[in-house]
Amino acid sequence: MNFDVIIVGAGVAGLSAACRLMQQAESSGTPLSVCVLEKGAEIGAHILSGAVFDPRALNELFPDWQTLGAPLHTPVERDEFYRFDGERGQRLPDALIPPSMHNRGNYIISAGELVRWLGERAEALGVDIFPGFPAQSLLFDEKGGIAGVITGDMGVGHDGQPRATFMPGMALYARYTLFAEGSRGHLGKQLIEHFDLARDSDPQHYAIGFKELWEVPAEQHQPGLVVHGIGWPLTGKAQGGSFLYHGPDRQVMVGLIVDLNYANPWLSPFHEFQQLKHHPSIAAHLEGGQRIGFGARSITKGGYNSLPRMTFPGGLLIGCEAGTLDFSRIKGLHTAMKSGLLAADSVMEALQQEETPDTLADFSQRFEQSWLGDELRRNRNFGPALHRFGETMGGAWNWLDQKLGGRLLLLHDRTRDHEAMETADRHERIEYPRPDNRLSFDKTNSVYLSNTNHDEDQPSHLRLKDDRIPIETNLPRYAEPAQRYCPVGVYEIIEDEQGTPHFRINFQNCIHCKTCDIKDPSQNIVWTPPEGGGGPNYPRM
Repeated sequence: MNFDVIIVGAGVAGLSAACRLMQQAESSGTPLSVCVLEKGAEIGAHILSGAVFDPRALNELFPDWQTLGAPLHTPVERDEFYRFDGERGQRLPDALIPPSMHNRGNYIISAGELVRWLGERAEALGVDIFPGFPAQSLLFDEKGGIAGVITGDMGVGHDGQPRATFMPGMALYARYTLFAEGSRGHLGKQLIEHFDLARDSDPQHYAIGFKELWEVPAEQHQPGLVVHGIGWPLTGKAQGGSFLYHGPDRQVMVGLIVDLNYANPWLSPFHEFQQLKHHPSIAAHLEGGQRIGFGARSITKGGYNSLPRMTFPGGLLIGCEAGTLDFSRIKGLHTAMKSGLLAADSVMEALQQEETPDTLADFSQRFEQSWLGDELRRNRNFGPALHRFGETMGGAWNWLDQKLGGRLLLLHDRTRDHEAMETADRHERIEYPRPDNRLSFDKTNSVYLSNTNHDEDQPSHLRLKDDRIPIETNLPRYAEPAQRYCPVGVYEIIEDEQGTPHFRINFQNCIHCKTCDIKDPSQNIVWTPPEGGGGPNYPRM
């Protein structure tokens, strides 16, 4: 099949680009065919975010979004920021909070609902959207540029042989292909390596973000309240922070972000999150409520210093595929949307030229001159300062840097996240408390709430470069940390009757967070898309 533009990924970046392209085609009278591929079973199925949303880019895309019924119903009414220890939370004065952390004018939303709404707008404008069709591999033209993608085969058995339901993947060709797979995208990784797009950048950095959705008693509900926290339970073990948002309909979103540069292989980010909810300052919001949703996702948080070159022959990287999230604000939706709009502008201008250029060279200039480039550039020290100086001194540095408009000394963090892990013998084992099934829960209960499903009769989409490494290298050196950094028990060490350890991959549990692909100290695990439609199905996350 042939299209003018293919967009891989139906998140906010991809759908915003699709909508803008069709708006421009309509206003100019230019015939245009745009295809969006989505690996989830439906639009929004794999979308997970906090989320406090800055509507700046949405205002540009759909100035009449309120009339059109965009799902922005709960404006932020109050901001609170705490430093937690094990017993109490000390609220920090607003004057000491970096300006980027203030949220007046923003909205507490479900990112999944926003994406579904954008999908409806895109289809109304004439975009072809294909959910359940992951882009599995790249197509190259005779010059070595990107010519499109090939979708994954369907109906392949666990032995790699076609079943009765087999349907081969399709080759989709386009004049330009935009890659918007989200954090740690499967094809994005290949593109960055193939075209050496990161040669002038700092290494990319990541976190794992957890989110639960709770329904709380009416008397506890405070619509519009935004609470952020640092400190306990991560104190001394890792860096990160917590969030708690009161949305509509008695819903409370609670979560923990754990930077993936932590050193202790005994640390379990999932159990750190479960502990968080027992802190009195958090428990007070959840007591008497019911947990109705769970999910986890990697967050691309390196910022401006870690951005790869986003252009290459035949296409672009956009959104979290490239790393446009502004971690100083804990926000990536508005920046991803803006990157999609800028990409659409570049693509449309190129398509209208008599001789279509191979590379969208003007995109880089558009990006740098936009408010998106300016926002990320001004806040580029945020992550490196926290990693270098810690939460207290790093926070002070960031406060001053933001007050001065990002003019302090430029900082870098050139240690890759997986390289930061130390051997198990350098750390004490962490013993986590058992869940009480009231505020804290186990992994099995949690993965059930994510509505995760994979056809078990298919090859594992979690590939090992070398089957020997988990037992021969990772187990003796790091106590095989995949057992702990995976939030849903995909990886485990089991022993046979002779006491010989074996590495088992329960790929059916995978919620596509990509943490294994990022944090494995041997870089031996490769995440690839499973059969279309597999994975979590987040209805309101």
